[in-house]
Amino acid sequence: MRRAARRCVRISADRRVGEVGSPAPRGFFSPGVVALMALLMIAGCSASSPRFSSGSGRTSKPAASAKGGHRFASREAEEERREDDKRPAPEEIERVASGTRSFRTEKNTAIPALDQSRIMREISRHMGVPYALGGSTDQGMDCSGYTMVVYKNSMGKELPRTSHEQSKLGSSVGTEDLKFGDLLFFNTTGEAASHVGIYLGDDLFAHASVSLGVTISSLQSSYFQKRYEGARRLVR
Repeated sequence: MRRAARRCVRISADRRVGEVGSPAPRGFFSPGVVALMALLMIAGCSASSPRFSSGSGRTSKPAASAKGGHRFASREAEEERREDDKRPAPEEIERVASGTRSFRTEKNTAIPALDQSRIMREISRHMGVPYALGGSTDQGMDCSGYTMVVYKNSMGKELPRTSHEQSKLGSSVGTEDLKFGDLLFFNTTGEAASHVGIYLGDDLFAHASVSLGVTISSLQSSYFQKRYEGARRLVR
């Protein structure tokens, strides 16, 4: 019975193939089956390819973007280390972080003294946090994540996430009129306002450096001096 059933199934299949064309040789698929399999394979690639994805699942685009960002950050860090020839001494950075350094030009009368103290405490609190592209926590921060956190936690002021968006806030400030709390912008990647820091006074500013993490740097450094684009004052 089983042999007869298998023979009937095989005969039936051969008849169906014969309706389309000649029976396929044993061990090979019919042209119709091959065409159907090809269509299924194409459909499968389309479903998994980022170009054709519906967006409901994770694609490879963010990973590629992050990978490229890390490569660029490495190059930026190398340039920063090589050209940062006016880096403040560690003890001066420590005095700024501890609040014991006195400034001559940091006062911004538009920011109440209490708010200035809060900003300074928030600036100091994150000193030494490592640089992390896209980060805004004590596990890692990038430049705009740092400025965003400082302003939010000290004054309750919400800043946009990117340095480019932050560069559109407030009003423009000339270099000779810089005050404490002004945002400083630099072109470090070939794009406008690709880096941001917070001015402290006496040509010093706090920022998330790609090579050092959150630290204090000098505007007189060759690296930052060449790349400085301008400043914006958020509070007047």
